[in-house]
Amino acid sequence: RRPKASQGGGRPRATGRRRRWRISSYWGIEQSKKLVREDGTEWKWSCFRPWETYTADTSIDPTKHHVPNTMLDKIAYYTVKSLRFPTDIFFQRRYGCRAMMLETVAAVPGMVGGMLLHLRSLRRFEQSGGWIRALLEEAENERMHLMTFMEVAQPRWYERALVIAVQGVFFNAYFFGYLISPKFAHRVVGYLEEEAVHSYTEFLKDLDDGKIDNVPAPAIAIDYWRLPANATLKDVVTVVRADEAHHRDVNHFASDVYYQGMQLKATPAPIGYH
Repeated sequence: RRPKASQGGGRPRATGRRRRWRISSYWGIEQSKKLVREDGTEWKWSCFRPWETYTADTSIDPTKHHVPNTMLDKIAYYTVKSLRFPTDIFFQRRYGCRAMMLETVAAVPGMVGGMLLHLRSLRRFEQSGGWIRALLEEAENERMHLMTFMEVAQPRWYERALVIAVQGVFFNAYFFGYLISPKFAHRVVGYLEEEAVHSYTEFLKDLDDGKIDNVPAPAIAIDYWRLPANATLKDVVTVVRADEAHHRDVNHFASDVYYQGMQLKATPAPIGYH
């Protein structure tokens, strides 16, 4: 029913306070209770929860490299190398914007691979060996890298337009590439992650040389990687580089599984490896 108008006509008088609406619990879904950190302060992030955070394993080898021996490996390697050249020209040494571009691309393969393995599992009534979860975990981790660097550098309009174009091309190319040859697709990602490790190593070098201001770490990064409250951008880049190194290892490992004539389901996935 319509609310009664106040005397004299017109709209009902405002109460001075805005009414807070609650979502109906008819479906039995309760609104999330307030979460707190270990120190008792309120958890403010809705995009991830305290139990999804972790301390990155930074004991990685940034120089680790898979030497391309087969023709397929060489095609994957030189394809990635050819993509690095225009990236270097476009972004120069603006590593914050470069990182955002990297992460919008790096977050695609895990989602595509996990989706295709998921559909394969449904079609063939078979388990996946944990690889669906591992690849989706990789995609989510890469997306969190993007959310972090969005706090560090704001992309310009043409960089946003480039992201849309690159994502559209890369998603479809990787989708069909994975359908044709998963071992090639995972090898490509392995080499992409090698390039990411190299880029973040250069980022760290510029931070050490004072060419880039070592500003305080974004709050989202401190909570996601369980960094100390006084963490800086250098700490963030260090843990992101470690994540990329772990993704590098996982994808080269997945490609090796296929090269040995096996399916991923035959080898337990390294869930939580990063």
